[in-house]
Amino acid sequence: MHGLSSSLVVLPDHPGAAAAVSRVPYDAPRVVPHPSGRPWLVGTWPADQLQVASAGSVRIAVFGFCPVTAHWLTTRAERLRTVADADLIARRLPGSAHLIVSVGGRVRVQGSLTNLRRVFVTEGRDRVPIASDRADVLAAMVDADLEDDLLATTIAHSNSYYPLIEKSWWRAVRAVPPDSYLDLPVRGAARFVRWWRAPDPVLPLREGARDVRTALSGAVASRRPTTGRLSADLSGGMDSTSLCFLAAEHTPDLLTFRWTEGSVRNDDPAFAAAAAGLLRDAQHVELSGDEGPALFAPPYRTPDVEAPWVMNRGLNHSAHERQVLVAHGSGLHLAGHGGDEVFSGPPGYLHTLLRRAPLTALRRLRVHRALAGWRWSTVLAAMADRRSWASWWHEAADDLTSAPVPLFAPSLGWETPTRAAPWATGDAVATARRYLHTVADEVRPLSADRGQHQALADLRLAGPLSQQVQREYASSGLRLDLPYLDDRVVEAALAVRVSDRITPWRYKPLLADAMRGVVPDFIRDRTTKGDYQDDGEPEIRRHVPDLLAYFADSALAARGLIDLPALRAHLLRPRLDDNAEAHLETTLGCEMWLRAVTDARPTTDRRTHAPAPAL
Repeated sequence: MHGLSSSLVVLPDHPGAAAAVSRVPYDAPRVVPHPSGRPWLVGTWPADQLQVASAGSVRIAVFGFCPVTAHWLTTRAERLRTVADADLIARRLPGSAHLIVSVGGRVRVQGSLTNLRRVFVTEGRDRVPIASDRADVLAAMVDADLEDDLLATTIAHSNSYYPLIEKSWWRAVRAVPPDSYLDLPVRGAARFVRWWRAPDPVLPLREGARDVRTALSGAVASRRPTTGRLSADLSGGMDSTSLCFLAAEHTPDLLTFRWTEGSVRNDDPAFAAAAAGLLRDAQHVELSGDEGPALFAPPYRTPDVEAPWVMNRGLNHSAHERQVLVAHGSGLHLAGHGGDEVFSGPPGYLHTLLRRAPLTALRRLRVHRALAGWRWSTVLAAMADRRSWASWWHEAADDLTSAPVPLFAPSLGWETPTRAAPWATGDAVATARRYLHTVADEVRPLSADRGQHQALADLRLAGPLSQQVQREYASSGLRLDLPYLDDRVVEAALAVRVSDRITPWRYKPLLADAMRGVVPDFIRDRTTKGDYQDDGEPEIRRHVPDLLAYFADSALAARGLIDLPALRAHLLRPRLDDNAEAHLETTLGCEMWLRAVTDARPTTDRRTHAPAPAL
């Protein structure tokens, strides 16, 4: 498996570990052994992405961005007696990194709270449990087939929902929930151990804003490129602009990047221009939309094969942006991905608030309704809805081919309902229904409070989507960091009352108050959010011939998942409706992925690797 910029396989101190290493699909991997000499960590990573500390039979590693010293890690290693003791370490780690602990050969592996750094597990030969941050690496090691049912469900429904986003796309490879660690014993099966629960959202806004400011300021201040210069997005929105002003406090040669095109519904560029004028010591790079490839433009290729690429309409557009940043000397780029999920969210909190404080909920509800154009009939139905999580998902499965979801309906349920892609075959829909009914029975909500559940679900969705973008940047030799998805930033935000984080009267009040005195008031007091929904349709129309040609020999159609005449008919319509446009991007991502997986299936060259010197 070529081109992996940073990836890791983790093994317990097992006699069969050496045989497992021989199946690791890396070119010239690095190996870090257990104290016994057997392989522990195997993979490929930049020098600054892995720290290892030892104390007797204990080893600790952090993989990713984690600004702690070797002394700090060694001190913690000296205190560990069991892998469960590492809870205390996990609750204090700054940044965004995997934590791997070996105590007497027993191994603990965990990722980040938002799924930005994920953990997967499979069972190799001799029943050796094997972990990795990439599911496709494990799939290659055990020759796992792709998960057909998830593919069909994604085509018919979408996987951009919790818990579907957390599923592995490979049979025999399981994903570890972000609130749990993976326990790899020397003998026996691996198990998931839940170690983290979201803080009770009880802090008032003022106290919470202080904690968020401390966490976010530290997250930005600690990020320094090992080569090149620091760059950051400056879209004009509150998320990216806050990062730019925080970074400017510590970076005299900050480079900012922005696209200059706007629209009637997108005033981000105007705010970005005003903010750039106040960042006088920074260098500003600006590109207009016609300077890069159009949305939905070919070639249609997926950057990697771990999972279908979700946000694929602008892949070539983004590649041009990365080339510009690298040409200007950037070695580390900051972006505001995750800011929406951390500091705003759906209005599901109203459902719980109505039962706890009816008058307060009704006042807020009136404002939400006026701003969003909700109809009272849909509002009353949503507020009266007392379905459980399981009931909601069972009905969502049954309603895949029902009438379209009413326009201007409030999102007060466990999730936002969707309808099947108009070109999904009957077999795909039937498979999706079975799969969703199984999900309804096997998975539980993240909180009994719908608002808190929606917040946590959005965060666990943001991680995997943002991880794909990070890998896209890494393929260009550019590191992308997302401070809003750092564990300590997320925890600080989640501790604030949901009704303070989300309010119809202010836009992202928690972030706005946290950035008081750092970000100009005209940004903090902004009441609008840039809307890019009108960007896709003209580009789809321009590239309909390209899309038709690409799908002419569709791998999805060959599997009986999409109806090509139906897809062709919708693409040739004067305009796609919103449901069809969303499904088009999903279908395109699945098509690119399926072709890439098929092309990558030839027998992998197996190698035998000798352990490198201990780090």
